[in-house]
Amino acid sequence: MSVRRTTATLLAVLAFLPAVPAHAAAPEKPDQIVAAWSKDRVYVDERLRPAMPEVELTRIRAAAKAADFPVYVALVPQTPYLREVLYDLPTLLQARTGEPGLYVVEVVSDGYWHGVEELYRPGGLKGKTLTSVRAEDKQRLDLDTNRPAPDVIRTIQQAQTAYDGRPLPPVAAADLEPERPSRGESVTDQEDRATFIGMGIGGVLSFVLTLLLAFRRKRHRRPSATQAAGKRPNVYTEEIRRQADSMIKRATQAVKRIENKPQPTLEQLDRRDDANRRLAAARKLRADDPDDLLAVAGALVLARQAERGASGATVQPPCFFDPTHKPGTQQVRWDDVEVPACKVCAARMAKDQTPRGLHVKSVPYWTLDPKKSALVATGFGALSDDLPERIIARAEDRR
Repeated sequence: MSVRRTTATLLAVLAFLPAVPAHAAAPEKPDQIVAAWSKDRVYVDERLRPAMPEVELTRIRAAAKAADFPVYVALVPQTPYLREVLYDLPTLLQARTGEPGLYVVEVVSDGYWHGVEELYRPGGLKGKTLTSVRAEDKQRLDLDTNRPAPDVIRTIQQAQTAYDGRPLPPVAAADLEPERPSRGESVTDQEDRATFIGMGIGGVLSFVLTLLLAFRRKRHRRPSATQAAGKRPNVYTEEIRRQADSMIKRATQAVKRIENKPQPTLEQLDRRDDANRRLAAARKLRADDPDDLLAVAGALVLARQAERGASGATVQPPCFFDPTHKPGTQQVRWDDVEVPACKVCAARMAKDQTPRGLHVKSVPYWTLDPKKSALVATGFGALSDDLPERIIARAEDRR
């Protein structure tokens, strides 16, 4: 079966999904998947089976069987229930099996596949994080997203690298996104080119002035306390940085999927524009303050929101207390204000315990001066949704 025919059949199946009452069986979905895994560790939702080529499942099963650890795969259609729990689903599934291994959930929406995954090692076993391996994989964004096998197989290979350090093999040519014929410059491309030309001219004119300022600052710059003491970068900041960079790449891929559609809908274009807005702010934070914990955490939040929005999921606010936690899905009372909190922080608040929260220089970030940081003022976007605009505006004010 050709990719085009498979995609057409899959879209026809998905067209009937809204008629299925998602709320009827949604709460039991993790239990259904785990029950099916007792017979076959590659679970396929019944609604996808008519359009699922057996060759895809055979390739996934072969790759899973060759891994040095258990691999659990679930292939499911996008539903309202999954939009809310997708990023928690691997954890929910692993909690039910109680087994270490790689848990991969692949979701199809509008004919395109994307997934979430978690690698759970046996107690005490350490290694590279799956997130860091994915961030270093330069071929990750070139995978064919019309089929589930390319992403699942690559994820298994990435997990193997994280597990025992073996090098990543090249992606099979058949799993790479086919080259698309050029259709000429779009209006957006023309606008971008004009913008870059203008920026280039301005850069040339200001080049000499920039050099003079740089040399002048270098003369008067004093080494920071961390540099003077020769301390290594904070391990926690390093991990958040890796997560932010990985999520920026995943969000970029999600936007790319929309732009590669022959005829995207208005809703998809709106999602693309919103994702690009958040991505621009995330990249600005990473570029301007690469070693600042506030900026790194803010980039993670914005990139995570961009990826969810571009993938068709609901954009959720971050946890006010610690934006590096899961999104803020529960409202709690904090200092006479309702703020979003993750399940962990909400549970502590329910016990009249203040969550420790994200600490910067040994103090909770919300105790810092909000006038000096848009991230602090908005609670990383938990209190208002104009964080991207504030980041870009503040960056322009610094020029």
